[in-house]
Amino acid sequence: MQLTTSKAPAPKQDDLAGAGLGLRRALLSPLADQRPKQISFLEVAPENWINVGGGYARKFCSLLETYPLVCHGLSLSIGSPAPLDETYLQQLKGFLNQHQVKLYSEHLSYCSDDGHLYDLMPIPFTEEAVHYVASRIHRVQDILERKLIIENVSYYAAPAQEMDEIDFINAVLEEADCELLLDVNNIYVNSINHHYDAEEFLYSLPTDRVNYFHIAGHYKEAEDLRIDTHAAPVIDPVWKLLEKAYAHFGPVPTLLERDFNIPPLAELLTEVDQIIALQDTRQKKQGTAHA
Repeated sequence: MQLTTSKAPAPKQDDLAGAGLGLRRALLSPLADQRPKQISFLEVAPENWINVGGGYARKFCSLLETYPLVCHGLSLSIGSPAPLDETYLQQLKGFLNQHQVKLYSEHLSYCSDDGHLYDLMPIPFTEEAVHYVASRIHRVQDILERKLIIENVSYYAAPAQEMDEIDFINAVLEEADCELLLDVNNIYVNSINHHYDAEEFLYSLPTDRVNYFHIAGHYKEAEDLRIDTHAAPVIDPVWKLLEKAYAHFGPVPTLLERDFNIPPLAELLTEVDQIIALQDTRQKKQGTAHA
């Protein structure tokens, strides 16, 4: 595949559109050298870049001259029983302000109590948890002075469940008055693991709170078990669900996640191109409908 480059100024975050790519350190040099124009924005976990210096920092800042940046956190632990780490939140705020990052998302889960668990644990789907999480989201938004975008997560157990997953997510969004990062792969994975209809779930989410999409690959452990790995190409049923999501929500900005088994950049760009093709098809259909 021919890599194309662009030295045009990066678009503003307010105009976020198209297809993005998760920035991993293995991709720093290829992206810095080639600047593929198919990519409209980059996403990083801020924890991996706060206080980073040297050559990594120079290449990172150089990329921000071409691409707008969004941040997707790993350690906020919004559902944790432990107090919010407000020292970290102040560091995060400084990083977001330094790089003019307006979009910050996190997982609707928890990963710490007395120390970090290094995994994303499911929050119990209960009314008590809705109120607890919503109050913590309000506090985060007050500190960061920007909306928090929460992501629907994959999970493999539902402890103390009193509500359906969809009702829990919608209740948190409403009470916290925050926004949603809709992970299409997570809906597909959860629909198989927890035996629900993926399209029905998708259509039950509020269109006015969706900010952007994630799409990724996963591992088929068994016919009734999928593991969310971000370590493989996106499969056809997930592409089809993404197409359904565009039909319902419009051609929302969409980020390709690949965290492990990272292939050459050209291979990732074939998936980025597939995102763009689906967005363009939906855009044309919308244009025809409005003509």
